[in-house]
Amino acid sequence: MSPTTPNSGNVPPGLAQAAAYSWRILAIGLLGYVVLSVLGQLQLVVIALFIGLIMAAIVGPLVGLANRVMPRPLAVAVGLVAFIGVFAGIIAFITTSVTGQWESLAQQFVDGVGQMQQWMEGPPLNIRSADFTIWYENGQQWIVENRGELFSGVIGSAGTVLEIVATIALALFSAVFFLAGGSKIWEWAIGAFPQPTKARIDGAGLVAWRSFAGYTRGILIVAASNAIFVCVLLLVLGVPLAFPLALLVFFGTFIPIIGAPVAMFVSVVVALAARGPAIALIVLIGIFVLGQLEGHILQPLVMSKAVNIHPLAVAVSVASGTLLIGLFGAVIAVPVVSVCYAISKFWFQTAPAPNKERPLDGPDTEPAGSPS
Repeated sequence: MSPTTPNSGNVPPGLAQAAAYSWRILAIGLLGYVVLSVLGQLQLVVIALFIGLIMAAIVGPLVGLANRVMPRPLAVAVGLVAFIGVFAGIIAFITTSVTGQWESLAQQFVDGVGQMQQWMEGPPLNIRSADFTIWYENGQQWIVENRGELFSGVIGSAGTVLEIVATIALALFSAVFFLAGGSKIWEWAIGAFPQPTKARIDGAGLVAWRSFAGYTRGILIVAASNAIFVCVLLLVLGVPLAFPLALLVFFGTFIPIIGAPVAMFVSVVVALAARGPAIALIVLIGIFVLGQLEGHILQPLVMSKAVNIHPLAVAVSVASGTLLIGLFGAVIAVPVVSVCYAISKFWFQTAPAPNKERPLDGPDTEPAGSPS
């Protein structure tokens, strides 16, 4: 055998194995880069399909229940109409409750920050007011310089009414087909693969859908629970603007790690400006208790089976998604990583075997092969 071959005694076995894996990793990385580049050019389509999957995950259980007493197409129509009706009702309630209060919320937040600054200027911190000015100017400059990255993918790409309408229409169109015949779409997508590869891909798709659907439903429950808790707490303590603040907490929860804490910090600052330090301290304690309940009870209860990734991986994925895609990337980072982890775990730990269920057709949706 030639001395230059990997199996030669001149090359340590560990180095030969590392080289063999290295070129494969580089090839996979190049493929991933190409895929991400293509998806970046089709960002609105990706957003629409992602929203369609979210709608299918949320409406799926309702469609499954309705399908027991009516045909599948009618069940899908009932489910989507109910979802759109509830969503429109929430938007109408928020609009009527919040209209005209956002300026007041901003002013209360500014007043609260001013009070915090005054206290920090005194003992024991004794921070100079000039330092606050420098920090404020630096923060403002950073936001101005990075606003494109922070809001790209949401405001930048969907900046026109036509694009927003087209995205929503495609999302609804996709959700209809996902709910009406998701199994047939999946079977068509993997139809070209031979056995047993087809069976493994089928199983990987099933666990991926279960992970995505579980995360979607779980984060919705967690966000609603956080918002209701904060709203009730602020109403009981007499803090103004409870509904707008609860709304901030609800949407902030969809950005893991940083979203909800930032929104809750705004609540504390508003409570400080409106009701004083004692009430602000009570709000802070209540939010701390909420964080403990969410982290140790609510999240494990509703999301443990769907999302089983380390908190460090969550933080890194959120930061990476924000840098790569912007605000939309921060929202989708955790479900994407959880789906990839579920697929990898299934692929390497589960032997190839046929699956009776198909993605988008779990126990709460239409069984595979049944008429749509």
